[in-house]
Order: sequence, then structure tokens, then C-alpha cells
Amino acid sequence: MRQRIGRRDLLSRTLAWAGAAATGTFWAAARHTARAEGPIKIGLIIPLTGVFAPNGRDMANGLALALAQAGNKAAGRAIQVLTEDDQGVPAQTLTKARKLVELDRVDLLAGPLTANSGYALRDYVDEQKIPAVYPVVSSDDLTQRKGSPSLIRTGWTSSQVNHPFGEYAAKTLRYTRMATIAYDFAFGWETVEGFQDTFELNGGRVVAHLWPPIGAPDYSPYLGRIPQDVDAVYATFSGGDALRFLQQWQAFGLEGRIPLIGNGTLTDEHILFQEGDLARGIVTALHYSAALNTPANHDFVRAYVKAYDRVPSYYSENSYTAGLFILNGLEAVGGRVENRAAFIAAVQAVVLPQAPRGPVRLDRWVNPVENVYIRRVELTNGVPQNTVMYTYPNVSQFWTWSPAEYLKRPVYTRDLPPAHP
Repeated sequence: MRQRIGRRDLLSRTLAWAGAAATGTFWAAARHTARAEGPIKIGLIIPLTGVFAPNGRDMANGLALALAQAGNKAAGRAIQVLTEDDQGVPAQTLTKARKLVELDRVDLLAGPLTANSGYALRDYVDEQKIPAVYPVVSSDDLTQRKGSPSLIRTGWTSSQVNHPFGEYAAKTLRYTRMATIAYDFAFGWETVEGFQDTFELNGGRVVAHLWPPIGAPDYSPYLGRIPQDVDAVYATFSGGDALRFLQQWQAFGLEGRIPLIGNGTLTDEHILFQEGDLARGIVTALHYSAALNTPANHDFVRAYVKAYDRVPSYYSENSYTAGLFILNGLEAVGGRVENRAAFIAAVQAVVLPQAPRGPVRLDRWVNPVENVYIRRVELTNGVPQNTVMYTYPNVSQFWTWSPAEYLKRPVYTRDLPPAHP
């Protein structure tokens, strides 16, 4: 029988692992006395209003929990979080970042949420040389061809979880003809095209792409264009859009006629309990599920529910784990976040063998290598959960391609690879 690990023990163990990895000497740097000039300031940029507000709320909660478990301190130095609402709009993201960096003088940035906001912020982060931790932003190229020495991704890339899912759909679900429907911006494109790439490498064929905008009130013009001879439909939505899409999927008479699968945000816990029976049976892929059966995740879920009276979503876990990366980095440099290069190097060296999502480390392009879970929504006593059906361990952003081979290929775009009617 495995020994259960308490929340405080988990945090101390993960910090110890990462500190040893970052410094080569267990907590040597952490023993130095931190500077007393003031708190370490983290500038958090998230959507608190608009269609993505539920996602932003979970991001704020996850980071706050990680910091609270550490006493809101690292290496004896207080940590302060300054939060700005960007509404999930790229122009607002950049405006809020400038305020936090140039007026509030934060020591590092965390966030934002959307892929296009992540791309919009990249050049500013690079120019300012301000450490920026991306817990959720999944834009593929930010840790590939458009990387920055100041940018640290602790979450995932949009295509990363969908590469194994495309293989799974072809080999295990045995689909051969599919249509896709997803957001018409970088996140939607990269999830779809990453899925399609490996689906077609394994004998499948995507015959139609449908691209509704963010916040579309009516999906019927798109649902009416789904070919009737497909084996299944793959979808990427989140938040209120995911709920509205599933409601209209059912109202359009497609539920029960065509299997629906999708990117993990479609049934993520931030919206799953509102979707309820609408989501039953939907298979998705993601690098986290609140139903993941590990001691570390049980501890995290219990702590999160106790703090916020709700089940954590992937947005919660990703921001919590980002907090662990930040705390580890701060401890490794003795709280001296002003030495930006040293702090960034320390965070890059962090290894978390028991994060709630499972083991996670960063590759040399500063993107996580982590498990990908194939999940199916099941109802237990009327309560929905993303039950893990299969695990792909240690998945990198390059899947089974070599990095050199992968980086010679063009980035996934709206119609690359194209649909094949």
C-alpha cells in the first residue's frame, strides 16, 4: 500500500526536488537571507470579465492556493500578487502588462489565458527581459520557433495533447472520416491541426474544418455543414462557448447520431458541472483531470475544494503547478528575483515528480514534458467527471518526431494541414 502524502509534505518534497535540480546542492541557495527591500511582486494577467471569466477565476485560485501553502513567502521573502483583467483580449493583455511592469514594477509576470494574447505579449516580454511564466497559454510556436529567453511555459502546447489523441482516435476508436469544429484563432487551429496531423498519419481523413468565432451566439450555420457520412466530430471550445455548443449540438439533433470528441477544454471542470448530462460519454484529451487517481492529485483536489468550494479545473491545476515552479525558482536563488537570469535558469531546472497532473519537467525549449490523459465523461451519482481511460506518459511538444525534424516543418495554421473533402 502506498503511503499517503499530506499537502505540506507534497509541497516540501517538490520544492526539495526542484531546489536540488536547480542548484546541485540541496537548498544551498535557499539558506541565504533574502533582501529586505520589499515583497516579491507577481503581475497576474487573467480574464476576470467576458466569456473567459470562469477560466481566469480558476487560474487566480490555483496560483493563490500554491502561494498560500507556502505561507505567501519564498526564502523568507513575502510574495505579493497584483492582478489585472485583460478580458481575454490581446490588446488589453499588452496594456495591462505595460502597467504592471513599468508602473507597478513587478518582478515577474504570470498569465495570460488565450493563445493569441500569449503571442501578443511575447515581443514585449522579450524586449523588457522580464521573466514571464505562462501557466495556460498554449500557443505552439512560443516554445518552438518564437521562443524567448524570458518566457517560461509550465502548461502545454495546443497540439501537444492532440498528437497522441489523433493516434488514439484512429487506432483505438477506429474512426476513419472526421469533421472538426473549433475556435477561429490560434488555439483552435493548433488543437485541430495537431489532432489531424497524427490522425491522418494513422490512416484517418479529416473532410471538413468549421471555424466559429469566440462567443458565437448561434452554432447552427456550422452544425448544418457537418457532413452526414463522418464517423465522428472533433471540437475545441471552452467556458460558456463550450456549454452553448453542447446545448445546440443536442438541440440540432446530433447527439446520439454522430459521436463527439474533443480537446480537453470542451469538458474541463471549469464548465463540466454546468454541462452535466450534455457531456456524458464525450472523449477528450488533456494533461489533467480532477478525477486523476494519484495521492498528489487527491491532496490537491481536497485542498482546492476546501479553499474554494469547487472542484479544480485544468486552469486551476496549471496555475497551481506554475506556482510550484515559481516557488522552487525563488527558493533556489534565495529570493533574489532581481537577478532575472539566475531566477529564469532556476525555474527552467525545476523537476516536479509529483505534481497534481503527474510528473512534469521542462525541455530545453522550456516547455513541459508530461503525461497526456484520454478521458471520458462519466456520471457518478449524477455528478460528471473526466474518467481517465488511457495515459500517454512523458509526452513532449514534438511527439515522436525529433526536435530538429519537427522544427523544419511549418507551424500549424487555419488550413495547414487542409481538410480533404
